[in-house]
Amino acid sequence: MQKSGLSRERLGRLSRVLQGYVERGETAGIVALIHRHGEEAHVETIGWQDKEARTPIRRDTIFRIASMTKPIITVAMLTLVEEGRIRLYDRIDTWLPELANRMVMRDPLGSPDDVYPSPRAITLHDLLTYRIGIGWGASSLRPQIFELTAGPASDALQIPNRVYLVPDAWMARLGEFPLIYEPGVRWMYQVSSDIMGVLISRITGKPLETFLRESLFEPLGIVDTSFSIAPEKRDRLATLYAAMPGGGFGVRDHPGNTGWAESPIFPAGASGLISTADDYQRFGLMLLNKGELDGVRILSRKTVEAMTTDYLTPEQHTHPFSNFDRYDMDPEANMWDNWGFGYGVAVRTRRIGLGPSVGSFYWPGAFGTTWIADPQEQLMATILPQMLGANPFYTQLGEDFLAMTYQAIAD
Repeated sequence: MQKSGLSRERLGRLSRVLQGYVERGETAGIVALIHRHGEEAHVETIGWQDKEARTPIRRDTIFRIASMTKPIITVAMLTLVEEGRIRLYDRIDTWLPELANRMVMRDPLGSPDDVYPSPRAITLHDLLTYRIGIGWGASSLRPQIFELTAGPASDALQIPNRVYLVPDAWMARLGEFPLIYEPGVRWMYQVSSDIMGVLISRITGKPLETFLRESLFEPLGIVDTSFSIAPEKRDRLATLYAAMPGGGFGVRDHPGNTGWAESPIFPAGASGLISTADDYQRFGLMLLNKGELDGVRILSRKTVEAMTTDYLTPEQHTHPFSNFDRYDMDPEANMWDNWGFGYGVAVRTRRIGLGPSVGSFYWPGAFGTTWIADPQEQLMATILPQMLGANPFYTQLGEDFLAMTYQAIAD
């Protein structure tokens, strides 16, 4: 057994299970990285970075992390709270006047013209907890919101990191919609993190990527995380595949003509970053260590505790995480049975298996990528495939990765 308390023999089971996904053709390649008690305990590099070219996947392969961008944007926002540049309960229309004087739909499924004045302004706390009143979810505005945040609705698999408006124009368009719910009433996905990216830029006066690099990436030694792929790194970018209806998978985005080659006109705080296993692991270890890594403090312990607290009300826990249109979500599945939501991360509220432990936190990406930070076990684990499947939030690969990681704990 290693100092990490993970059994080498039992980690062999993890290797075999992950290898099976590649051998069965369910994914092209996988990089996985596990730390426990501050020690690197296990690394996996299985399969292909580009299956057709027979390019082996490597530890430093670069992946599109999609919604794993959201926790990074949240941490950047919280650094501004700690600097006193914005307060948690400040109204955000001070910086985002497009969101001032909101009207609210009387019926989320009814006419967008049947509205009443919002009883209060949207606060930063609403934004951090995805309860601003507008986002992905069931409403009569669903097609328009999808098109604004994820491209034309006619393209059911639009690469979800490219918004085709500059930030000011995007905010102006968003401001034309009424709220679907009053602020604080309902959790709704995606839009809050994109707004947060714009808000960070307006508060700091800097492009979002510049602020991320200066405030997070350079201090933490994160070297391969950005909104576009540098020319000298393109040979490390994984091919993005998509599951095909008849089985197998096809190419969705190739390094040779990738949509990530150019800097986006809208750096999407909800879904736009690319990264590596080592980069994301450093980010997660910082949070696991209560805001500090290798002598560099990004957030205070109290801020990380606030970030990883469940803010959903009992009533909000009853609403299924579904109605997304773009993915085949199980209408009976309710993520909030066992998870809550803090600031940009899901927080485990009830243990239902080997792990994660209560208090663990994470947020996955649409291309099968996921991670977990478990304070009880002092565990940080990241797995990065590159496959757009039917349901990005509940993948069997992700579930098996967690099960095989937790079964290897031997102390």
